[in-house]
Amino acid sequence: MNPPEWLTKREGSLHTGLNPQTWLVTFNGHQLYRLFATTAKGQFTCAVTQTNNGKRLDAGKNYPSIEGALTGGLEELRERLGW
Repeated sequence: MNPPEWLTKREGSLHTGLNPQTWLVTFNGHQLYRLFATTAKGQFTCAVTQTNNGKRLDAGKNYPSIEGALTGGLEELRERLGW
């Protein structure tokens, strides 16, 4: 998993969580967001949450695969952050 340019430009990085369907987004070494891919309506969706308060930031979009859901969730986070 390679972090996108918009993330690395801001000293961010991606790490695998406790399982393959979880990604952690860190900035300056601090874990700020968690992306979790799960099934939804015969496809997959990605729950994007802030780790400090559990607030959901995702748009609830569906994707055809787990990898697509995680990549899409990362894009949803970028849009939510206004980057």
